[in-house]
Amino acid sequence: VLAELERKVIAQAEFGTPGQIGKFIKKSIAEIAPENFEKAVARDRELRKVNIYPEPNGMATLVAFLPAEDAQTIKLAIEKRVRIAKSFSKVSAINLLSPELQADLDKEVEDSEKNSSLKILLADAQKADALRDIAANYLESTKDDGKAHRRPVAVNLTIDLPTLLGLANNPGELQGYGAIPASIARELAADGKWRRFITDPTSGELLDCGRETYLPPQHLVDFLMARDRTCRFPGCSQPGHRTDIDHAIPWEEGGTTSPENLGLLCRRHHQMKTHSGWKIVSFPNGSCEWISPRGKKFSVPVRPIGRISRVGKVA
Repeated sequence: VLAELERKVIAQAEFGTPGQIGKFIKKSIAEIAPENFEKAVARDRELRKVNIYPEPNGMATLVAFLPAEDAQTIKLAIEKRVRIAKSFSKVSAINLLSPELQADLDKEVEDSEKNSSLKILLADAQKADALRDIAANYLESTKDDGKAHRRPVAVNLTIDLPTLLGLANNPGELQGYGAIPASIARELAADGKWRRFITDPTSGELLDCGRETYLPPQHLVDFLMARDRTCRFPGCSQPGHRTDIDHAIPWEEGGTTSPENLGLLCRRHHQMKTHSGWKIVSFPNGSCEWISPRGKKFSVPVRPIGRISRVGKVA
């Protein structure tokens, strides 16, 4: 098989670019060893995934490892969204600008497009905006479905009142990412729906977020989501919308449905607590202490609102 592949590739190598030859090699392998190709494709399709990696300066990298046809579908949707946006912009410009101003604008665009680097950057930015718009439109159209702890999926931002009013420039905190500049936080907050958090001015401990059953009422669910934000197990960063609401002292053993006895646990650590001998002691301020099956203690401190949470201490 390798000898046949080598013969075919060398015969074509002088007639194409490296990229073209690379595609030719892949096609040749699929033709020469179709069974192996089928197995390799089936194996890799099971590994499909999407990951987000935080980057410096308020940015993040989104990486999707997808079957080729799925990636092509997303690419076509992005390109269509860009075309629609461009078409809308042209119509708006025609309706709003005088002929003289439109001519000046067209000349500026023509001059800028002579710079190929600028043109590529502009196209890439438009595609990024299109991907955001597609996701935002989907969330808006399904806002009553698939709720996380009875609340619609949302981008959650914490910003202090002086910064919101322009009296200070403290960074905001974007849930699931971390610190973002005050200017961007104010921009995001401008169209937001508000929830009031009352915190201890010294420690940042959440005291209230606005206003006797096993299932906590909505205001208590909201309080726990705002207080804990991630799973309470030391070092776990699973976000609140993927967690269970756990009774530290089980309901069947007399545990109350109250802030001091409730907290967020991801499914893995919830099951560890229930079935694997781990214990949790929960305190009124939201901090807790974990005890391993061997008796080692792990302290998880209060998570101040608007500050980066600390990982627990080992005792």
